[in-house]
Amino acid sequence: MTTDYTKVFQDAAAVEKYETITYAPDSYASQINQRQRDYLRTLVRREFGPRAPVQHDFACGTGRAIRTLHGLVREAHGYDTSAEMMAKAEEVGSHAQWHQVPADGPVPEPVEAGDPAIVTMFRLLLNVDEAIRDRALAFAAKVLPNPAAGILVVENHGNAESLRHLRARRHRDDRWFAELSHEQIDKLLAKHGFEVVERRGFSMITQSLHGNPLARVADAAMRKLPGTDGYAVNVLYTARRIHA
Repeated sequence: MTTDYTKVFQDAAAVEKYETITYAPDSYASQINQRQRDYLRTLVRREFGPRAPVQHDFACGTGRAIRTLHGLVREAHGYDTSAEMMAKAEEVGSHAQWHQVPADGPVPEPVEAGDPAIVTMFRLLLNVDEAIRDRALAFAAKVLPNPAAGILVVENHGNAESLRHLRARRHRDDRWFAELSHEQIDKLLAKHGFEVVERRGFSMITQSLHGNPLARVADAAMRKLPGTDGYAVNVLYTARRIHA
């Protein structure tokens, strides 16, 4: 993956397709998004109680993670390289203050909005190179300088230990087919002073199987079994800062 990924969503047509086709009702992505929404809202209530956090959504896109936490944060800030993405976020009803950041260069400065905070990063780490991953996690470390400051939630939508891995060899020359293992995520977070405190999976099947009713039934059944999160295609990691 390269920074070319960030250029894709400078195009208004690509942004529209992402919002209306990728996340069409009952699509693979929208089904996962709904499960993630339920989980995240429960997580925020559990972690922060009556003290509503500030949300910093890095690579906010069309504001899906921001909409997920509407009503549970005292303010939200979305950061993205794409003005088109943030304009669409505003159009579809995402309530936040928007901050356009450069695609490279120094680590962006977060808005000083106080503690506690939740930093969210969705559909980013898999799609970019190591330098951009480091830059994103360095941003999170600025928001969350110590364990009491809040939590970080990152998404891996290409878990290398999942069913999706079976397609890796066939797509090994496809620059858009990437994988990240739990070990890679753990190491990346640890590099920036974070420790994973919770891991949750949201789909055991790949997008190609989403239209198969039997596969969807099996997916629902497997997700209820203990110990299966590590084999999910789509995984969220909740992390806390352990050192500077």
